[in-house]
Amino acid sequence: MRIYRLPARSDNYIFVLHDVVSNVAAVVDPADALPVIHLLKQLNASLVAIFNTHHHGDHVGGNTELLSQFPSAVVYGGEQDRGRIPHQSVFLADGDTVEFSGYIGRVLFVPGHTRAHIAYYFEPVLEDSEDSSDAGDLLCGDTLFAGGCGRLLEGTPQQMVESLQKIRQLPDSTRIWCAHEYTLKNLEFAMTVEPTNTALAHRYRDVQIARRQNQPTVPSMLSTEKETNPFLRWDQPDVMAIAKTSDPVRCFAKIRGMKDLF
Repeated sequence: MRIYRLPARSDNYIFVLHDVVSNVAAVVDPADALPVIHLLKQLNASLVAIFNTHHHGDHVGGNTELLSQFPSAVVYGGEQDRGRIPHQSVFLADGDTVEFSGYIGRVLFVPGHTRAHIAYYFEPVLEDSEDSSDAGDLLCGDTLFAGGCGRLLEGTPQQMVESLQKIRQLPDSTRIWCAHEYTLKNLEFAMTVEPTNTALAHRYRDVQIARRQNQPTVPSMLSTEKETNPFLRWDQPDVMAIAKTSDPVRCFAKIRGMKDLF
């Protein structure tokens, strides 16, 4: 199986999962339909599933048009998004699983950005179109970003810390497929939180180079996020020091508030 990363709108990524044996595909968070339809025509593949992480328009905007082209495709989303995701027919809770052409994805309920946000974790069986390493894949929408996390639009700091803790507990080799190219700005902020973090400084330099060359920074690795993303580092001394608290939720809330104003 391969994962294709499709740029959309100003900074969105759409992810298409392609089973090269049966030549069927699933799409995660189709902001728009046209990039997906174009790729499916290139692959001569049929769309069988739409996996939505949450209800925002830049994640579900392509649902209706895709279903007009592939009417048998099934739309998945969180159970608490009932009525908010166009054409949703499967309502998922934490611990549920989804199946795509024999591959199993575990559903993580990760509220915070929205009250109903979910993520899909596929065990180490997917083959990236650019990297065939034996790593799991997390398709996490706007919960975790490369170098950052989503704004708290419907959830609380407590919920987001619990959600990010679920992600922190996945294997370090997990690839993080987040839905936006926000990495450079996120790392600019992270440098203000941990200016002496050597791993962060190296990453920031590498991302600056990549973005000057218009190269994507997604997917990232969970191990990298744990070393450099302040929103996974609420228990690190320098982060606690700048937040002036050792309480995980208060620390996260302080850092998130600082980022909102950055």
